[in-house]
Amino acid sequence: MDRILVVDDDAMNLRITEMLLKKKEYEVKKAESGLEALDILQEEPVKLVLLDVEMPGMSGIETLEKIRARQDLAGLPVVFLSASEDMEEAVANGEYAVQGFLKKPTLPMKLYECVEEFCK
Repeated sequence: MDRILVVDDDAMNLRITEMLLKKKEYEVKKAESGLEALDILQEEPVKLVLLDVEMPGMSGIETLEKIRARQDLAGLPVVFLSASEDMEEAVANGEYAVQGFLKKPTLPMKLYECVEEFCK
């Protein structure tokens, strides 16, 4: 079973995403902050990270930089989650080392399409 890390400071978003992914039989790890996500990545391998961009403390962008700085995680697929259209455009223009973008709130079918691309 593929393990996915979902990082979001909004508890409701975490629960909804977890519920949707578990319906498709993915194992879900949850983190409410960038620091918590980095701790989880230190302990457990994951196939994909769904990373909220705007979080207090360490932003998703800062978290991504720390993930990419680790040799063992440099190739880990990361997909940004954000409601920001500017961020969607930045990702589309290749400004960040991420493999995708999901606009929040995320439609279940978009989530499934994205995850299935990395977890086959």
